[in-house]
Amino acid sequence: MKKNLTIKPEPLAGLSVFRTVARLGSFTRAADHLGVTASAVSQSVRGLEARLGVRLFNRTSRRVALSEAGREFLAQIDPSLDRIDIAMQRLRADQGQPSGLLRINLSRLVAGLYINPRLPEFLARYPQIQVELFTDDTLADVVAGGFDAGIRIGHKLAQDMVARPISGPLRRAIVATPEYLRRHGTPRTPADLAGHDCIRFRMPGSGRLEPWSFVDNGRELQMDVQGRLIYTDDRMAREAARDGLGLAQLFVETVKADLADGRLVRVLAEYAPALPGFYIYYPAREHMPPKLRAFVDFLCEPLGRTGAG
Repeated sequence: MKKNLTIKPEPLAGLSVFRTVARLGSFTRAADHLGVTASAVSQSVRGLEARLGVRLFNRTSRRVALSEAGREFLAQIDPSLDRIDIAMQRLRADQGQPSGLLRINLSRLVAGLYINPRLPEFLARYPQIQVELFTDDTLADVVAGGFDAGIRIGHKLAQDMVARPISGPLRRAIVATPEYLRRHGTPRTPADLAGHDCIRFRMPGSGRLEPWSFVDNGRELQMDVQGRLIYTDDRMAREAARDGLGLAQLFVETVKADLADGRLVRVLAEYAPALPGFYIYYPAREHMPPKLRAFVDFLCEPLGRTGAG
C-alpha cells in the first residue's frame, strides 16, 4: 500500500518570481509580466522567504523594496538565472524557432517611426515570440526594469551596453506653417529666432528644456530659444506647429509628409546638425538569448548589420 508522502518544494522554486518582483519593484507588475495573479506571486515569494528563513523584501502599503539580504541574494543568483534562462531558450530554439516574451523599452518616437511599421513582418517570421513594447521617453535603466533591450538615440546610451544601429544619422528640421512665416517673417540665421515664438520641448526624464542645436561654419552651437508653448510630447509639438502656433524643431522623418504637401515649411536647413541614429542596446552577456538575437538581427537588416554578439 502506497503511503501519502508530502512532496517538498523544489529548492529553486520561486527564484525567477523573486527576481521579477525585484526588477519591477511591484508584485502587481510582476504578476502582469508573468501572466499570473498577484496573490500567486506573493505566495511564491513568501514560500521562498520561509525556506530561506530571511525576509527578502521590505513591504509597505505603497511600495516594495529589496531588503539588504534580498539585494545580496539577487546579486548572487542573477547571473545563474540568466544562464539557465538562455539555456532553456536555446534548447527551445534548437527544436524550432526562438520563443518567449521579449520586453523592449523605447521612446514613443522610435516606436512610431521604426518599430511599429515593421512589427507585422517580425511577428509573422517568429510566431513563438511575444513582444512587449514599453514606451518611455525617459532614459530608463533597462536592467533594473527587467527589459531585454532598449532603443534610444546613440549619444544617450550608457557606456556599459552593447549597442547596434537600427537607423542612419538623424536630422532635425525647424518648421512652421506658411501663414506663420507670412505674419512673423522667415528667420535667416539662428540669431533671428529671438523674435519668434518657438515651441519648446521639456525632457520627461530630467525636466530640462531641450536647447535647439545648430552648426555654423563647422562649429556646433546650442541655443535656448523662447516661446509660449512647452510640450513633453513630440506629436503635440508637431500639431502645434501645424496649427500655426510657432516654429518647432522636429525630426525630419516625422514631418516629411507635411513638408511634401506644403503644410509646413522648413527654415534654417543649412544650419541643421547631423545626429547619431537610433540604436538598440542591451547588457553585455556571454550568450545572447535567441529571442533577442532574432529581434536585433531583424532590426539591423535594412542597414546590412546582422550577427549581433
